Amino acid sequence: MKKKTFLFSFGLLLVLLLALTGCAPDREQPSNGGGSTDEGAAGKPEELTIWANDEEEQLQAMEEIAAKYEEKEGIKVNVVAKSMLEQIDELALAGPEGKGPDLFIQPHDRIGDIVAQGLAQPLEIEESTQESYSQVSLDAVTYEYDGKTDLYGVPAVIETYGIFYNKDIITEKPSTIDDLKAAIKQHTDSSQDEYGFLMKPNDFYFTYPFFKNFGAYIFGGDVGEYDISDVGLANEGAIKGGELYQSFFGKGMIPASTTTDVIDGLFTEGKVGAVINGPWSIPSYREALGDKVGFVPFPEINGSPATTLVGVKSWMVSYFSENKEWATDLALFITDEANQQTYFEVAGELPTNTSALQSIEDPIYAAFSEQIEHGVPMPSTPQMSQVWEPMNNALQFLVEGEDPEAVLTEAVEYIHSNIEASGGAQ
Repeated sequence: MKKKTFLFSFGLLLVLLLALTGCAPDREQPSNGGGSTDEGAAGKPEELTIWANDEEEQLQAMEEIAAKYEEKEGIKVNVVAKSMLEQIDELALAGPEGKGPDLFIQPHDRIGDIVAQGLAQPLEIEESTQESYSQVSLDAVTYEYDGKTDLYGVPAVIETYGIFYNKDIITEKPSTIDDLKAAIKQHTDSSQDEYGFLMKPNDFYFTYPFFKNFGAYIFGGDVGEYDISDVGLANEGAIKGGELYQSFFGKGMIPASTTTDVIDGLFTEGKVGAVINGPWSIPSYREALGDKVGFVPFPEINGSPATTLVGVKSWMVSYFSENKEWATDLALFITDEANQQTYFEVAGELPTNTSALQSIEDPIYAAFSEQIEHGVPMPSTPQMSQVWEPMNNALQFLVEGEDPEAVLTEAVEYIHSNIEASGGAQ
């Protein structure tokens, strides 16, 4: 899955969704403890409907897993192909009419919007079952609403990013951020379109470790319980991170006009030593470079493992489902160890089940599990959409040589004003 799958919601329909925050219906409390469903208590349905993302490999994997659940429980599972980009708008219309799914899948960064609209059922899952999933994936689907913190999804897929490198150019794995800077100085000849290391200058998603590892943060509060009035992107640590980031650009370094297409094009042509990217890029990089391509977790910054942003896709139970307990049971079945292994093998997406994740033998995919341990979920509050544009603009100003403190202070001012203008500061 491409990075944009997790980021597509940023900025879309935010004002409308925030206006709906106070309009979500009162939610009934779930009664399923998580995993085993009592036929007598729940009223075993004849069928369940799930909306699966419409990418071919993902759909194929879901159909295989659904068939196993049908055989196990005797419940027909209707797998409907529907783009994640379209599911929420359609659920808002179809759900109240009884025409929506029992389960749907979404990236966790949309949870705030989804909950605000009253589209998802909070889940109660036994602690022993929760222990099967990586903690960061559980954190990602945990959200505070109306003074109560709940799980709003069963984690299914997890992603983050790190460093892909060409072994013919960089012979030793880069383990620190200084190693990447050294690669630029040793292997860059811009006249030949050759670079030791490239990264997009204005992408806060990928550059978050530069700031986080010096003590910056996006929102205060705990994961899922964000204090949107507290933005830590212009504090002392953020300024230090901005200065470090700025040092990667300029004469003889990374060009300030670098784009994603240029980065991927030059890397697959064998002209770049290292780039930042996620697991969605593995197939194309391997096709182009074969065994030359390697991967390492994001190099250490400020003496500590780099903290990257993590994205999670989860199965969510529709608030309008008449079979919430069985829908939860199906979500847990889809994400158990055996079925997560099936999903990875067919769809190529990293599992959230810790046993399934640790069993991956492919060295590149396996290396992502190490980075996940040092990751934090992207904030799922709707106000996160007001962060990206100001910070992306700030990064561009930094690479063009402007003062980090002034640039970041202005960016945070924009974030606060945008949140207030959208009605999200209440």
